[in-house]
Amino acid sequence: MPVINRVAELKDEVAAWRHDFHENPELLYEVHRTAEKVAGLLKDFGVDEIVTGVGRTGVVGVINGRENTSGKTIALRADMDALPIEEATGKPYASQNGLMHACGHDGHTAMLLGAAKYLSETRDFNGKVVLVFQPAEEGGAGGKAMVDDGMMERFGIDEIYGLHNFPGLEVGKFATRIGAMLAAVDTFEITINGKGGHAAKPQDCIDPIVASSAIVQAIQSFASRNTDPLSPVVVSVTKFQGGETFNVIPQTVSLAGTVRSMDKSVGDHAEKRLHEIITQVASAYECTAQIDYSRLYPPTVNHTDQVAFAGEVATMIAGKDNVDMDVAPVMGGEDFSFLLEARPGAFIYVGNGDSAGLHHPEYDFNDEAIPYGISFFAELVKRAMPLG
Repeated sequence: MPVINRVAELKDEVAAWRHDFHENPELLYEVHRTAEKVAGLLKDFGVDEIVTGVGRTGVVGVINGRENTSGKTIALRADMDALPIEEATGKPYASQNGLMHACGHDGHTAMLLGAAKYLSETRDFNGKVVLVFQPAEEGGAGGKAMVDDGMMERFGIDEIYGLHNFPGLEVGKFATRIGAMLAAVDTFEITINGKGGHAAKPQDCIDPIVASSAIVQAIQSFASRNTDPLSPVVVSVTKFQGGETFNVIPQTVSLAGTVRSMDKSVGDHAEKRLHEIITQVASAYECTAQIDYSRLYPPTVNHTDQVAFAGEVATMIAGKDNVDMDVAPVMGGEDFSFLLEARPGAFIYVGNGDSAGLHHPEYDFNDEAIPYGISFFAELVKRAMPLG
């Protein structure tokens, strides 16, 4: 079946909500305006239960089906937060506050609201649907906060599904895969301590810049020499700061970066080896190293049965040729990973067309994708919990 007719009728209304969110982006857990609007719209739709403040600023809505004898509860998730990026789209609804919805969370939230309106009107399912509007996906682990707040148990969630727009994938197409779909996100901050002094007298100093340069080179050996070549891993140093002027060797240098991997055991090994490499290389240059290594997000690992089911639903909407069931993994991270650790579920991409990439100042969510996202959510609920 194609896009649901009623959903197609809702497109302009949903796009208007999306433009409002886009014009008023908020960061991390400070999504107060967004959460308030979400809760207000859910109330207008006649959603049966609305709970705010879950995981600090998350919103959860519950819709009961026309029948409720299956004992099954399906959750659908959207993220609400934006990024600290100055927008360069030139759109009439461009951000007014120096922040930006550069990852399409405005579209995800609007599509889930559209699904909430449709499901509240029709209630063509037997069970409960839980609508999860999550804060702080962009580095704040809002998914973990909602899980830690008891969301799964409180609302009796059996399975959970989420979607994300995908630039470069044609509008009207979907993509997913079984197993690891997005990478774990680890971060590190390193302070290399030496002995500062005059640049003309290096023999009287212990140069942390030279030591840090060697460390940057050495930690790349983890990916090339300490990891199975068939196990994806990325080690990137993204910050190197030290010194203030041309004739002074500084006392300290600061490094920072990220490690991405698709397997928890690789992440464990990376944390151990990077500590060893950094401390030993620093010592070889007579420096000391302070290391702050954080395991921010685990890999996003889809569950086999739920991926198969999500693929069936997407195929019903878009056709078999428009659903990729074995999309290549991406080394970006997603805190939907915490939700998939807590319950079986699946994450799926919906095409955003030929747009700028995610986290780019010229990116914008494609409103033409709205009917496909809403139809996916709605059909998934109806087919997971059929009437009769």
